[in-house]
Amino acid sequence: MTTWEYLTTPLLIHNTAAILNNWGKQGWELVQVVPGPEGGLVAYFKRPTGGGAANAGLSAAAEASRQFEGS
Repeated sequence: MTTWEYLTTPLLIHNTAAILNNWGKQGWELVQVVPGPEGGLVAYFKRPTGGGAANAGLSAAAEASRQFEGS
């Protein structure tokens, strides 16, 4: 049986393709995009577990945050 890990991230409307491509390159599959609780959009991703380090999603999220915040 396949097990999954999940990730959510805000989608910046002016940088949507770059954000989606960034996660796709790391093996994440877009599942759904929904309105965020405070406006904007939130993307939900999944990927099979065991494809990398246990906290790969966390480090990927930190890297994406730095990239898109201009740090």
